[in-house]
Amino acid sequence: MTTIDLNAVLSQLWFRFLLVGLLGFLTGLEFRVYRADNPTKLALGSARTYTLTALLGFVLFALDHEFRLFLAGMVALMVFYGLYYYRKLGQDQASSVQMLAGLIVYSFGPLSQLLPLWFLALVFVALIFTLSAKPITHRLYQHMDRREVVTLAKFLLLAAVVLPLLPNRSISPYLSATHFAIWVAVVAISAISYLGYILQRYVAPRGGYLITGLLGGLYSSTATTVVLARKARASEKDARNIGAAMVAASGMMYLRLLVLIGVLNPAFLHPALIPFALLSIAAIVGAIVMMKNSSVDSVDSEAAQSRNPLEVGTAFLFALLFIAMLLLTKVIIHYFGSTGLQLLSFGVGFTDIDPFVLSLLKGGYQGVGMAQLASAIFIAVGSNNFLKSIYAVSLGGWSRCRNAATILFVMGALTLGYGVLAF
Repeated sequence: MTTIDLNAVLSQLWFRFLLVGLLGFLTGLEFRVYRADNPTKLALGSARTYTLTALLGFVLFALDHEFRLFLAGMVALMVFYGLYYYRKLGQDQASSVQMLAGLIVYSFGPLSQLLPLWFLALVFVALIFTLSAKPITHRLYQHMDRREVVTLAKFLLLAAVVLPLLPNRSISPYLSATHFAIWVAVVAISAISYLGYILQRYVAPRGGYLITGLLGGLYSSTATTVVLARKARASEKDARNIGAAMVAASGMMYLRLLVLIGVLNPAFLHPALIPFALLSIAAIVGAIVMMKNSSVDSVDSEAAQSRNPLEVGTAFLFALLFIAMLLLTKVIIHYFGSTGLQLLSFGVGFTDIDPFVLSLLKGGYQGVGMAQLASAIFIAVGSNNFLKSIYAVSLGGWSRCRNAATILFVMGALTLGYGVLAF
């Protein structure tokens, strides 16, 4: 039986020719959807136009790998686009998206012959995503605080420029953690929190209580519980749905911690993956069951009004808390051993557990093994659920939030019990 060599087929000129034509055609179809919102605006061609543009670029480059014919074709195409844009300006239309997309489509030919096909596919996907993201970009433009763009730029400077320059050596003889490791942890926790913050504030700001809980848990389950508990006290008729959102936020907390563990110290995934995943699934399913047969009303995402986690001041404060937790944990372990670490973990759970958990993942402490450190993480997470249970009752009222508070308490007991007994 004759077998087909896939790599040989992918390298064939005819296959790449057909692929470039297909991607050009699909881009043209996407433009029809893109133009549907503004049918009166001056348009440039159709799906056939983009198909022929892609094939033209392919043929001109195939005939001359020195780019002379290809560049000549690009100059002609740009002259044509210049005349088209001049006509658009005459009709008070300033958008240049079609022309830029056309030039990208024209480059499909050289991309398919010079680079791996996955890169061509990546360029195509990025182009389609950019075209289809028009409603999202308009929403962001209308609602986004301009200061957050500057904040993001500052943080990217610290993450992409400063991070590689940090020395990868211990801060002091007393701490094994390095400058680089500490800032990696800060970048990781801030990036995950920022994802939840953006989704919560801009993408689904009125998505209902369940969505608010899920996205809030990605940002901060404790802060989300506080906000929702106060909401429950003010809205008795929605108390059941609000309680479900609190449980969902804690369910997302477990997934958030698993992502952090996978990024910062994958060795801890072995003891944490199954119990954290089961607790997360149980919490989210429980939240959905709590909402069954209840109306799911939309809610203004108050939790999204929390402070932007990418603010430089917030990042530096977290780094200082991280270092403080490293020192405190080292002292406790030195004088009190694993028992002291467990007691510290329980106490830290009634505060912000992120700096403590990250200090355990990156600290490299002497005198305790991975089992003791994993146990400390479980205990801290468990006591943090106790804290959220207390918040739910004290801020939302027992009559309104007793179901959520009970579930949070049980989740805390299961997590803490596993941390004490399983290691």
